[in-house]
Amino acid sequence: MAFVPQIKVPATYMRGGTSKGVFFSLTDLPATCQVPGPARDALLMRVIGSPDPYGKQIDGMGGATSSTSKTVILAKSSKPDHDVDYLFGQVSIDKAFVDWSGNCGNLSAAVGPFAIANGLIDPARVPENGVAVVRIWQANIGKTIIAHVPMTNGAVQETGDFELDGVTFPAAEVVVEFMDPAEEGDGGALFPTGNLIDDLEVPGVGTFKATMINSGIPTIFLNADALGYTGTELQDDINNDALALKKFETIRAYGALKMGLIKTLEEAASRQHTPKVAFVAPPKAYKASSGKDIKATDIDVLVRALSMGKLHHAMMGTASVAIATAAAITGTLVNLAAGGTEREAVVFGHPSGTLRVGSKATLENGEWVVSKAIMSRSARILMSGFVHVPFEG
Repeated sequence: MAFVPQIKVPATYMRGGTSKGVFFSLTDLPATCQVPGPARDALLMRVIGSPDPYGKQIDGMGGATSSTSKTVILAKSSKPDHDVDYLFGQVSIDKAFVDWSGNCGNLSAAVGPFAIANGLIDPARVPENGVAVVRIWQANIGKTIIAHVPMTNGAVQETGDFELDGVTFPAAEVVVEFMDPAEEGDGGALFPTGNLIDDLEVPGVGTFKATMINSGIPTIFLNADALGYTGTELQDDINNDALALKKFETIRAYGALKMGLIKTLEEAASRQHTPKVAFVAPPKAYKASSGKDIKATDIDVLVRALSMGKLHHAMMGTASVAIATAAAITGTLVNLAAGGTEREAVVFGHPSGTLRVGSKATLENGEWVVSKAIMSRSARILMSGFVHVPFEG
């Protein structure tokens, strides 16, 4: 009997923000995987260890959560005035598909460091000491991201004293700017329904006030109290409740339909990465998952968000962009929960702690326009070398 051989592919395992993923240079992939298609998807799923009916990804590099079931492919940019092309693949844990419909904001912080370390950036643009400004083309959504990567003695500085709730150890700060973050793809405008707040009818579940926004990633914001929550929930409060998860998935599917992201409800099952569902509430004191006490005065608003069907342990970077944008626009549910005032920055409380994000929104010719959203993250190489994977293609 013939068996599929193992191949080895150069790869780097990296943390970016509160996520981890396997990073590849495009030209290091097998030839059949250097273009979109079934071969590429099959390779990435096998690398991560999916689909796994046990939900553990024991036979792969994935960590059995949405935050750790991620892949990134990078190449020298084909776009003018950009340094690197960044393609993100969210690998389903228990199902056989890779979702290419959105970006990962957390791993965006690791793109610049990887690109510099792997020679994808023109050396003339990389200072010996100081900050390297890396211009990233986010290929999934067709957007520009600017990463400010600290450099020391010709190498990316990875250690430092910047602390990020949801990450155990401090590291060097990477400032990430998401330029013109409102999505122009299949989601359409910043507010695809044309409204800051809609009545979202979900048959069998209820009708909810919802802010549906395309910024960073398509996101559906709901009020926590309308769902029977306070906004201070931690992962176990949601993820151990099968009925709650089913309700959120139903809401997500109907929201995706109303946002124009899908044409039929059935399509939502193969588009798990987008849209995200989040719920908001005014500030309240709570204890973060680390045991840290978060005071009501520490934050402007409470936000909890689901990713790939589960409550996220902190906050997705792209959803943080959506939060920043919605908070800056008076009249959205996020803005109202944060006090209803005009603002260019917001500090929100999430299960692991707090995060400050900035965004500037202006009303031009009756349409809201957002030039960029800014946040600080950190990134670090965890392991580099090769992934070994059974594959023939």
